[in-house]
Amino acid sequence: MKPAPQLLALNGGSSSIKFSLFTSAAAPRQVLRGKLDRIGQSTAELSVSGPGRPSRRRMRAPDHGAAVAALVSWLEGQPWFGAVTAVGHRIVHGMAHAKPARVDGRLLAELRRLTPYAPDHLPIELQLLAALRRRHPTLPQVVCFDTAFHRTMPAVARALPLPRRYTRAGVQRYGFHGLSYQFLTEELGRLRDPAVRRGRVILAHLGNGASLAAVRDGCSVDTSMGFTPAAGLVMGTRSGDLDPGVVAFLARERGLSPAAFDRLVNHDSGLLGVSGTSADMRDLLRRERGDPRAALAVELFCYQARKWIGAYAAVLGGVDTLVFAGGIGENAPVVRARICDGLGFLGIRIDARRNLRNAPVISRSGASATVRVIPTDEELMIARSVRRMLHQGAR
Repeated sequence: MKPAPQLLALNGGSSSIKFSLFTSAAAPRQVLRGKLDRIGQSTAELSVSGPGRPSRRRMRAPDHGAAVAALVSWLEGQPWFGAVTAVGHRIVHGMAHAKPARVDGRLLAELRRLTPYAPDHLPIELQLLAALRRRHPTLPQVVCFDTAFHRTMPAVARALPLPRRYTRAGVQRYGFHGLSYQFLTEELGRLRDPAVRRGRVILAHLGNGASLAAVRDGCSVDTSMGFTPAAGLVMGTRSGDLDPGVVAFLARERGLSPAAFDRLVNHDSGLLGVSGTSADMRDLLRRERGDPRAALAVELFCYQARKWIGAYAAVLGGVDTLVFAGGIGENAPVVRARICDGLGFLGIRIDARRNLRNAPVISRSGASATVRVIPTDEELMIARSVRRMLHQGAR
C-alpha cells in the first residue's frame, strides 16, 4: 500500500535546526518532531519525538555545512521520507515578499543577495534549501518568510529616521516572528474572537527571542523588532533597543569592532547580560529572591513588555484582545501577572487563579479586554502554508 503523503517543515536557526513531519490533510496534523541542537559544538545532538520512544543521538556538526549534510542524510534514511511530497522552510528575511513562494533558481539567487540582512540565519536556511534541491530536484520546496506578516505595516511604522539613501538600500523596519503571529491570528479566528476580524489585538511572543505586534482588523500595523531581530524588547541574549550613541562610545573607548558589537548585542546581552548568570527566565525566577541581578533582569523584562503594550494600545486606540505566546508567555504566570499589573486602565485585568493554571483565557470575567494564552506553532504554520500553496497550484 502506498504510504499517505506527508509534509516536512524545516526551521533552521543559528545554532539549531528544528523539523516536523505532518500529514498532508486539509488540516495538517503533526506526526513527529525533532531538533538538531548545539551546532558548532562537540556535544551536537539530534533528538526526535513521535510514535514510540523519544530518541537522542550524538551527531557530528562542527559547522552549518556539516550539520545540514548530516541531517539531510538522516532524513533520507527514515522510512517515511519517501512519502514526503513537499518541504516547507522558515526563512527569517523576505524583504518585500508578502506571502510564501516556491523555490527555484531565481529565488535562491535572490535569497543569497539578502544574506547581509540576516547573517546569523539565512546561511543555514540557504544550505538546507540547496542541499535538498541538489539531492531531490523534483521535490517541491516552499519558503515561508518571517517578515511577510508585517508587510501590511504603514510607511510610518516601517521608516527609520535616517537619510533616504539608506532607506533605498533596504534599511528600514521589517519585523519578525511573523509565522508565529500568523498562527496566532488564525487561532483567534478559529476561537471566534471578534477582535481578529474587526478590532484591536496585541500579540506578545515572549521567549528567548521576544517581540510584540499591534494588529488591527487582522493586519499587522506595528511590531517591536525592526531592521533586525535584535531590536525592541529585551530578550534572552539580545539587548533590544539601545541608544545608538552606545555604538560610537564602545567603538571609541573600548575598541569594539562591528563584529564584536554584533556579538555583544545578539549573544551576550539581554537577560544574560543584566543578570550575569542566565538567559533562561526559569533560572532567573528561581534566583530572584536571593540575587538582585536576577531580580533586575526579570523586572526589566516585565517593565519593557508593559511599556510596549501601552505603546501599542496608543497605536491602536485601545485593546480588545491581548495574547501571550512563546516559552515565557505560555508557561510563566508570574511574568504575565507582572506585565499586566497596572494595565487596568486599558481594561486588562488578570484572574489570578486562571493565570496560575495557564488557562486559555486568563482575564477576569467582565473585563473589557480579553487576555488569552495560546501556544504558538511555527512549524504547523509552515505546513499549513505549504499545503495551501500546493493546493492552489494544482487548480
